[in-house]
Amino acid sequence: MEQAPLVRSANVESLLDRAYHDAVEQPGDEDRTRTRLLDAAYEQFCRLGIQRSSMEDIARRAQLSRITVYRKFESKDALVDQVVLREIRRYFTRFLDDIARADTAADRVVAGFVSSLHAVRTNPLIGGLLEAEPTLLAGSVVGNGEEMLATVRAFVAGQLRREQQAGNISRALDTDLVAEMMVRISASFLTYPSRLVDLDDAAQLARIARRFLVPMLDPADSSGPAA
Repeated sequence: MEQAPLVRSANVESLLDRAYHDAVEQPGDEDRTRTRLLDAAYEQFCRLGIQRSSMEDIARRAQLSRITVYRKFESKDALVDQVVLREIRRYFTRFLDDIARADTAADRVVAGFVSSLHAVRTNPLIGGLLEAEPTLLAGSVVGNGEEMLATVRAFVAGQLRREQQAGNISRALDTDLVAEMMVRISASFLTYPSRLVDLDDAAQLARIARRFLVPMLDPADSSGPAA
């Protein structure tokens, strides 16, 4: 049976970048056969996991020939990439929608934190991997997935710089460092769930974000000198 990791570190950055730009541009996909295969692969991966699923399984679920699958996706790795890309795109779309409804920079930090955790926790594919293949997911997020953290950090830092340009937060803020801290806190909750924090309780997550993340927006709160 063919094997494939959730996300390979060699192409994680490009997948995340493409997903973000796709979320902003909202491109259409008019290839119905390709969409049908992506839907079938997503359902297959949710049911059995990526490692236990083969191209034959996906072809059978899509009611298409194996040859058709390989015409659209040259390998299982390529198919996995596209399924993951679509899920990341959905995550970014939801994230951007959620923070767009917030009124202040502080509210956007809170909304982004809650949205990020909720989106991953409630995603059938990622949620299933958390339960059935935690080692695989952990490796993608904190082991061999350092590139993933770096790319998400860059995305969050970009959002913080937009807040600076709009005059909503201090220009003295070290956006890269603050983004690093926010992303690592989120990643740690997802990889190693807390016994003290209910990750499915949006109100509790919002309180935590407002107490611990929002103060990061004020460089005066730092013990060191402002940049």
